[in-house]
Amino acid sequence: MDEPKVTGTKPKMSWTRKILLLLGFLSTLAVIALIAVAVTQNKPLPKNIKYGIVLDAGSSHTNLYVYEWPAEKENDTGVVQQVEVCKVEGPGISGYSHATEKAGPSLAQCLRQAEDVIPSKQHQETPVYLGATAGMRLLSLENKNAADKVLSSVEKTLRSAPFNFQGARIISGQEEGAYGWITINYLLGNFKQSGWKKLLHSLKSISETSGALDLGGASTQITFVPNELSSESPENLLYFRLYGKDYLVYTHSFLCYGKDQALQQKLAGDLQTMENSSLLDPCFHQGYQRTINISDLFKTPCTSAKKKQFPFSQLYIQGEGDYQKCRRNIQKLFNKTNCPYSSCSFNGIYLPPLQGDFGAFSAFYFVMNFLNLTSEQSPAALDRVATTIESFCARPWHEVKTAYHQVKEKYLSEYCFSGAYILSLLENGYDFTENNWQRIHFLGKIGSSDAGWTLGYMLNLTNMIPAEEPAVPPLSYGSYVGLMVLCSLVLVSVLLFAWLLFHKPKCLQKGIV
Repeated sequence: MDEPKVTGTKPKMSWTRKILLLLGFLSTLAVIALIAVAVTQNKPLPKNIKYGIVLDAGSSHTNLYVYEWPAEKENDTGVVQQVEVCKVEGPGISGYSHATEKAGPSLAQCLRQAEDVIPSKQHQETPVYLGATAGMRLLSLENKNAADKVLSSVEKTLRSAPFNFQGARIISGQEEGAYGWITINYLLGNFKQSGWKKLLHSLKSISETSGALDLGGASTQITFVPNELSSESPENLLYFRLYGKDYLVYTHSFLCYGKDQALQQKLAGDLQTMENSSLLDPCFHQGYQRTINISDLFKTPCTSAKKKQFPFSQLYIQGEGDYQKCRRNIQKLFNKTNCPYSSCSFNGIYLPPLQGDFGAFSAFYFVMNFLNLTSEQSPAALDRVATTIESFCARPWHEVKTAYHQVKEKYLSEYCFSGAYILSLLENGYDFTENNWQRIHFLGKIGSSDAGWTLGYMLNLTNMIPAEEPAVPPLSYGSYVGLMVLCSLVLVSVLLFAWLLFHKPKCLQKGIV
């Protein structure tokens, strides 16, 4: 009676064993494949670095910046970094208006430096851009023919370099402000977050960006995202779509309100009421002396309207070192009498209520850093900043010259004026107060990159900040690895189950036998 049962089950067991053997074999192959993929995934990728060059042709000098980024992460945030900066010797390119053919060759030394930094096999694919700012804007207004010749000379030199020339042009003040805003927010990671940061970021009631304050020699820019939308002065509003988010940005550039042109404006104003050629100037240190040709003072469009006949050809400046008097003098540059909008900065220009933190860079940073007002973790209070500048202005020139003998005399002599001017611009011009002053952060660098408009300019021209979020894999790297581990565990469990079926304890086989 038992034999037919045993005989009947033998083929069934054999068939099961065949299936289990096949399943086991496939499972083993799958495990090996998963392990191989995991090992391959974790192998370091070969470095594929790309480079870009931007020349910032400012009013007083030109800087060349070299940027690099991993090619496979082209549209990720925070991957572009500055690897080299070279200051071009001599004046800004606008300073070559009387010898235009020398403008281009002045850049050659820094271009050679860039050649040394960038691997030679990548020279031809490396884009090079030159953006000229307020110095060239002024020259173009004053003498367009000379400005065109300067740019032509610059283009000739850049084309002769072994890089991929992409253009040399004068950028507008609005562009300069916008690119500066893009730079600092890109470097601070305010446009696009990833992983948990992205989740936390979306929980905020408002996506915070930082405003940008830029001060050059010939112009100054203010750029930020206002809290409330307004239809006032639409020419000062720019629309951006970056990483799938919309930004409506207020920006304005004040030509002639960079620190050098502001000093020219102040001196031209002082001259209007002078009866002799000697000026006692509160914005220079006591004991300091300077002689200026009056014809040089009225060369730019910033001061030409005040030009008239004077009974003397030179102006003799003697320093007085009086900060309070200097501030009162500077305040005359900001016309606050007429405002056709709900709120204004100065000269009848619309300014929405200030919003959020601000990064202040370029000359804002250089001057405040010289005065030791940028080194603390938390920004110095407004009254302390004013006291520090007042104390510096009160120091006699011989003492200042001895203490800072390594600084060029022209720059050193103007720090008192520049410090007082920055406070006047921020307080009287933009209405920063004791309450929101500490929301201004004076930035020299963010990480390894200089704060300024050049990085934003390159990011825009290379389309490295997409309007929409870049496509991403459905799973993050961590999820992918986790899934592989889970699959491996399942397959190992199958193998274990198969092994148990092959090696059933005799007590479990009694029901079959």
